[in-house]
Amino acid sequence: MEKLVITVAVNGSLPTREMTPHVPVTPAEIAETAVKCREAGAGMIHVHARDTEGRPTLDPDVFGEIHAEVTRRSDLIVQISTGGRADMDARARGKSVQRLCPEMASLTTGSVNFPDQVYANPDDVVEYLAGVMKEAGTKPEMEIFESGMIGNAVRLLERGLVEPPLHFDFVMGIRGGQPATPRMLNFLVESIPAGSTWTVAGVARHQLPMAALAIVMGGHVRVGLEDNLYYRRGELATNEQLVARVARIAEELQRPVATPDEARAILGLSGPEGAESR
Repeated sequence: MEKLVITVAVNGSLPTREMTPHVPVTPAEIAETAVKCREAGAGMIHVHARDTEGRPTLDPDVFGEIHAEVTRRSDLIVQISTGGRADMDARARGKSVQRLCPEMASLTTGSVNFPDQVYANPDDVVEYLAGVMKEAGTKPEMEIFESGMIGNAVRLLERGLVEPPLHFDFVMGIRGGQPATPRMLNFLVESIPAGSTWTVAGVARHQLPMAALAIVMGGHVRVGLEDNLYYRRGELATNEQLVARVARIAEELQRPVATPDEARAILGLSGPEGAESR
């Protein structure tokens, strides 16, 4: 069984300081969190950008500062969000990818009913973002909120808009999306193309059990405050605590945790520009 890639989704668009004091908001805070999570066992960081008021933004300048600070201070794979909570406009969502050419970016391949909004990703938007990523040399992580999105991702592959092998992130347990159950995860894993890699992001109380299940099934794990604010009931978590817990479980199960460079090999990445000189 290959080594375990731990992704940490450190802030998302929704968590605020009123919800938890541990969510990093500024580029400097995100970079500091990246360092701690790297030490705890993370191989990849998934980031959202916030403006000076703490609101979600797609501003390429803010993403650029985050990307520069994280890559300066760590060797983590940086995966930027192209999510639509900040702005549904496809070109705004792809602008940071065009400018920064990050190693990875998220790509949601269909629409889903979030509790507070319809997260709309029609085919033309998905295809546009896939094309932007291909031109930038950025590997997409297919964000799968329900199983039909797998077929949408495969169609991108068939049309030459993405390159194999594909990488999937199964988001499980969110209201309006697929349930966080072993049966559902097994179905998702059996539905993706041979040779693909996959990660599980369990939401809220589902984060820990789905992480443990992914470890024993040979998949990879995403944790972090974007998806879950608590270490246990009533106890707020830090990002690095959530990463360290998964690393400990993996160690007990005799599945080594991948370093960022080992994660790059597993995911088929060539590494960031300038990595050799770091």
